[in-house]
Amino acid sequence: MTINIRFFALARDLAQSGASTIDAPDQSTVDTALIQIVAQFPALSRIEPRLATAVNQSYVSRDHVLTHGDELALIPPVSGG
Repeated sequence: MTINIRFFALARDLAQSGASTIDAPDQSTVDTALIQIVAQFPALSRIEPRLATAVNQSYVSRDHVLTHGDELALIPPVSGG
């Protein structure tokens, strides 16, 4: 199944892209998709544990099961003052 990936803020900088796709096995979770994404974009490994995840514009946990065509957004923590 195809999963559309969106990168935001620092994740976008580290991936050097705003968007990508992965082909994931059926019944993949956000967590298993993240393994594929970090393999494709190794620079993300330094922030992967702190990424918030959203599927189709709703925040989800890492055990959320993905379906074909989902949009998975990777959102790094926000900092500043």
